[in-house]
Amino acid sequence: MSSSADVRRRVTQTLRARADQIADRWVELQQSQAEPSAQFAERELREESDALVAALLSGMETAFPVRQVVESHADLRRAVAALSLRRARAGSTPTATSMAVLSLKEALLEAVQLGTEGADVLLDAALLIDELLDAAGALCFATYVEGREEIIRRQSRQLLEVSTPVVRLWQHILAVPLIGTLDTARTQVVMESLLTAIQEHEARVAIIDITGVPTVDTAVAQHVMQTVNAVRLMGADCVISGIRPAIAQTIAQLGIELGAILTRATLADALTDAIKITNRPQQHAVAAR
Repeated sequence: MSSSADVRRRVTQTLRARADQIADRWVELQQSQAEPSAQFAERELREESDALVAALLSGMETAFPVRQVVESHADLRRAVAALSLRRARAGSTPTATSMAVLSLKEALLEAVQLGTEGADVLLDAALLIDELLDAAGALCFATYVEGREEIIRRQSRQLLEVSTPVVRLWQHILAVPLIGTLDTARTQVVMESLLTAIQEHEARVAIIDITGVPTVDTAVAQHVMQTVNAVRLMGADCVISGIRPAIAQTIAQLGIELGAILTRATLADALTDAIKITNRPQQHAVAAR
């Protein structure tokens, strides 16, 4: 049996001497194994292969133990993570992404085999390559999952923003038609969008229309109150419209206190009152001058 240092030296020498050959073979293997829905251009695969093989060589030339090379060597870790994130954005599955990295085993082992005599030496090299690239595959899988979760979070937020538009109804009057369940995450998006619009349009009244909210419970009422308080801190008044009989009864039965918030049954009624409110401060301002 060869020493671990000798085996590592042999694998490192192979990476240095046959880098182009290993990269070419890896591209071929990826193209043959790729999912039909996640085909990548040969140029992209070659750039990824060159970058990862070069980083792999750089990592193997360090003093890090083989099992720690991927985690500890910054360039190699970055190359694996970059490959994984590109695959995640392209819609490739996590399994296919990890298998793409693991297929480098075959390409590297074939290159080592060309210059190696003796089954024992080849077995030791295969074990070292397994240890090295299993760590790369694990990192690739973890990075992919994190990347997909971030993409999903960003898309979910974008959908929330689209589903809660801020509409300019009149000069200095904005409205937010709420449809569906109002939870903490959506309340935050509504609040941010509304406050930004109030500043941009110099709005003085914001109408929160809950006609499309199926039920109003204590949690929903608290979310609405948070938005109302934030609007008031911006110096604008708030009107809640869409108070249907069933919702009014539920609010009364739950003992939910809406305070001095102006409520109306329809958006049209709320707009009428909002116009009156916008005129009132203007008159006071003229009189004060």
